[in-house]
Amino acid sequence: MESYRISPAKTENLKRCTHHGIIAAAAMDQRGSLARALANQGGSEPEPEQLRNFKQVVTEVLTPHASAVLLDPVFGLPASEKRAPGTGLLLAYEISGYDNKVPGRLPSVLEGYSVRRLAEASANGVKVLLYYNPFDEVQLNERKHAFIERVGAECQAVGLPFFLEPVTYDEGIDDDFEWATRKPEYVKRTMEEFSRERYGVDILKVEFPFDARYTETLGDIEHPAYNRDQAIRHAQEAAEVAGKPFIFLSAGVDMSTFIASLELVGEAGVPFSGVLCGRATWKGGIPVYARHGKAALRSWLEDEGVRNIKRLNEVLETYARPWWEFFGGLEEFPSSFREDIPTAEN
Repeated sequence: MESYRISPAKTENLKRCTHHGIIAAAAMDQRGSLARALANQGGSEPEPEQLRNFKQVVTEVLTPHASAVLLDPVFGLPASEKRAPGTGLLLAYEISGYDNKVPGRLPSVLEGYSVRRLAEASANGVKVLLYYNPFDEVQLNERKHAFIERVGAECQAVGLPFFLEPVTYDEGIDDDFEWATRKPEYVKRTMEEFSRERYGVDILKVEFPFDARYTETLGDIEHPAYNRDQAIRHAQEAAEVAGKPFIFLSAGVDMSTFIASLELVGEAGVPFSGVLCGRATWKGGIPVYARHGKAALRSWLEDEGVRNIKRLNEVLETYARPWWEFFGGLEEFPSSFREDIPTAEN
């Protein structure tokens, strides 16, 4: 480790969210997007109880195969009580979506919650999603920087790991191909920025620094934005500027594409520390639940959902690196932290 020292409380909480230092977490914190997806299938806006039931079934079926689960405190707290023993709990702190009447996709936290209150709800970590354009107006980005600094300070005070999910965008780019060509630089700049110690981020939950749809061998576009070697170089360059452990998000792609992307970066030696994967695992169950209910969703998850997460775990076992490698390795941590960590030898 250099200047950054993770507190004992944070390290213990991270231990509860990992297997062998690898974060193999299931994401089920969707609110607005889940409600819209269910409405598109069922024809009407789902009731809050329907959202809670969906999250509960997903949590019950998938967490025996996950190191942690990410839920939201609005609809997900009942589901958190159904997670498998030994599964860590991450709770989302941000409101769902953003106010599109105000420029800049500004973030905000849930009313009535604080990091301390999330800890009291048994959270082992806090997640915040931030829409971010590193090339946006300085004044706008300074507001976002200050927001993240406040969340980081809260997490430090309470001893909960801070998982930041920066999602890049540029409202001035409408063309998908153009965005694919620009995205690598946006992701790299964003990872570099939020690796700075002032933000107190412990784990970066990031996009791939390439668009799989426009990557040769991953997508089916006739004229890709980059070939395989270029995509690998973008991923390696992003890793080089990351000063914190990072994990990948699925961004709603299908599981085969997500796994192919992980294999691409893994084979290139990119030192990612796991995933926080949501829709790629369970989105196929949305129409099943909307049309046939909880029992049918459970059956689908026990078959397709579990198969998806097991495929993902196999990739992580092959390629992912323990998060503590970013801080100098296990020897940099107290023996009280190391003693209960299973190794490949035991």
